[in-house]
Amino acid sequence: MKLSLSWIKDYVKIPENMDLKKLAYDLTMSTVEVEDVEELARRFDHMVVGVIDRIEAHPNADRLKVCKVDIGDGEIKDIVCGGINLREGMRVAVSCPGAVVRWHGEGEPVVIKNSKLRGVASFGMICASDEIGLGELFPAEQEAEILDLSAFDVPAGTSLADALDMNDILLEIDNKSMTNRPDLWGHYGIAREIAALYDLPLTEIEPFETDVTSDFKVEIMSPDRCPRYIGVEMSGVGVKPSPYQMQNRIWKVGMRPINALVDITNYVMLATGNPTHAFDADNITDHIVVRHAEEGEKLLLLNDHEIDLCEDDLVITDSEGPVALAGVMGGAKDSILPKTERVILEVANFEATGIRRTALRYDNRTEASSRYEKAIDPERCDQALALSMKYFKELYPELKVTGYCDNYVKKLEPAEIDVDLVWLEKRLGKHLTNDEIQGKLNQLGFDVEIQGSNMHVTAPTWRSTGDISIKDDVMEEVARMYGYDNFEATEFTTTFTGAINQKDKSLIRNIKEYMAFRCGMQEIYTYPWMNDTFVHAVLPNTDGILKLSTPPAPDLSYIRSSLLPNLCEAVMKNERYFHTFSIFEEAQVFFDRNYTSVYDESESLPEQRRHIGGAFASSEKDITALFREAKGVLENMPRYTHMEAYEFRKEEKPVWADNVVWLNIYLNDEKIGDMGLLAKKASMECGIKNLSVMLFELDGTKLKPLKSRTNHFEHLAEYPETDCDISMLFDVDAMWKDMYDVIMGKKKASAMLKDAAFVDEYRGKQIPKGKKSVTIRLTIGSDEKTLTSQEIENAANKVMKKLTKQMGAELRTQ
Repeated sequence: MKLSLSWIKDYVKIPENMDLKKLAYDLTMSTVEVEDVEELARRFDHMVVGVIDRIEAHPNADRLKVCKVDIGDGEIKDIVCGGINLREGMRVAVSCPGAVVRWHGEGEPVVIKNSKLRGVASFGMICASDEIGLGELFPAEQEAEILDLSAFDVPAGTSLADALDMNDILLEIDNKSMTNRPDLWGHYGIAREIAALYDLPLTEIEPFETDVTSDFKVEIMSPDRCPRYIGVEMSGVGVKPSPYQMQNRIWKVGMRPINALVDITNYVMLATGNPTHAFDADNITDHIVVRHAEEGEKLLLLNDHEIDLCEDDLVITDSEGPVALAGVMGGAKDSILPKTERVILEVANFEATGIRRTALRYDNRTEASSRYEKAIDPERCDQALALSMKYFKELYPELKVTGYCDNYVKKLEPAEIDVDLVWLEKRLGKHLTNDEIQGKLNQLGFDVEIQGSNMHVTAPTWRSTGDISIKDDVMEEVARMYGYDNFEATEFTTTFTGAINQKDKSLIRNIKEYMAFRCGMQEIYTYPWMNDTFVHAVLPNTDGILKLSTPPAPDLSYIRSSLLPNLCEAVMKNERYFHTFSIFEEAQVFFDRNYTSVYDESESLPEQRRHIGGAFASSEKDITALFREAKGVLENMPRYTHMEAYEFRKEEKPVWADNVVWLNIYLNDEKIGDMGLLAKKASMECGIKNLSVMLFELDGTKLKPLKSRTNHFEHLAEYPETDCDISMLFDVDAMWKDMYDVIMGKKKASAMLKDAAFVDEYRGKQIPKGKKSVTIRLTIGSDEKTLTSQEIENAANKVMKKLTKQMGAELRTQ
């Protein structure tokens, strides 16, 4: 979300000398993550307002003109231009050398330089609006139209940023950082936070009051989905452009100005965070009704998409039917039209979850739905109404309010929480006085009463929609207002008695590394939903499979209960690119507890397990080779990953498998998986035409890691260690184990001997009968110093002497 600092200053007087970096840092550390701070005027560096003094024909081009342009201080410059609306006395945007523009609003930015166009020298460039990024603020009516700034009464040479009020600072806020803070989705909410941070006064929004009485009414038939709806009926309005300052602010924060009636509603939403909407009152029959849609109803939206409504949708209707999708988008028929003269202003509050479901159902997330789905408090309707009526009256002096209805059916109760001050101090790790705590909370709009060690906190309505609900939330408010940077680091003593070895987690990692590194398989990641085509092709039925209430697509409603459907889909997608490949996935699968053996009425969440699945696909290998490859990967897995071995049996054929080529996988007497060849019928249903596919799937939660009995920790050597090879003759029946025991036994041949390893064994013509030559690699080193070559040789000699004495070994001389 983008915010304008000049707009925020309407509500809180930020000192002019405040360091912007400090402001961004303080907001990030206390409230929201400021991703970027942009000086908007920098976009218009080296751009000025020019006045066309006269226009001459270009000597070498019919469609070009040579404009004599005053760019300030009486300096007249020749600029070649092809604009179709050029005229003498016209104020234009001139990009001088050094300015950055986009030719015709397209392509990469380019830096303007002095140049010649068809043989005529040209200073800079007279720009169209989209060439300097102002296409939405000043939309061109036709191609090759130059930006006309004649309405701005400024002298030639005025910087473009000054002329167009672009001397502003834009704050880019990360939306994720305020997901749970609906009060911050507008300039007023951020202004409130800044006021609290720096103890500055916040400008109050004067409430709207009216004594109008009429037959106009609003009926709310779904109070759980619409706690409050304010409708204001007005006459004396019309479609016209909004004031430039309003258009400018709307554009700065990423929206497009349209006309005064629509701009007021968008401006108020951006200011307060509460969306509003205006209907053409002449197209509303009788009165406003808020209800659930009925089966079979349709609605043509403002974006010209007609949707088939469902009973879960909340709609705004009149006596003839739906006129808007509540909280998401208005209808095309009843919203602002070119001839609108009377309007009904909607300032409403809608339940968050329902708005989110509806927006996702129709893939139509809007600025309004993005705010409603965060849970806006219904009290904010008062602010949005007050600002709306203020701007309506300013822009339409002849306006008359002919009807008013505020239907507040479900009042929001502020959150009330008791906090033990002893607990608060312990959690903060710092002592704060009662006055400090109360002061911090009061700045944020909280009411605080302290009696003894208990603090009773009443949250403001804008923080009572789920954001503030437990005492830990209050603690967070105190801590962030005090400043996380002001909490000193505290030393503490702890004892680590041993490493936490999570063998089940290590086993899964070992399996993935085994399949990727040793077996050369590619790991894939798929979505947690399954395509209907592959579900019906691979799985026996859909019993016990969970479904999404709002799937990303109509054929993606099933949540995976097996990895095989998505593996088959991955094989199908890769068939056109590879003739032979192998893939695997390790991921969660989900089951309805009603269909599992571990059903527990106290559990509300679905059962989740970790499964491991793989696919070996080839059009080049025969079935036997492919089967052996897959079985070899599974057979060797226990040994390489250090887990209990399983076995293969033929007990129950998987529904997706070939009639002959399949195996079940058992651990003790429990079935934990299957492997087999994907049957031809299933393969064709999956769209796999030319590949043979061997599949397997294991229940990872059933695999049992072995306990380690030999692993131990050793420090790395501080001083260099040396490998020294010796070759000696032994009796032909001498065993390496006996040699190792002699060298590295309880009494080592040398204190400097670190290890011994078998290298090779040789028998040949040079070796006496009944003997063999064994090469042994000795690792020699010291914990106290770097050994000399003589010390290394002495250690090796001691080993040879001990082998000679105890095993009758002889030094090999040839």
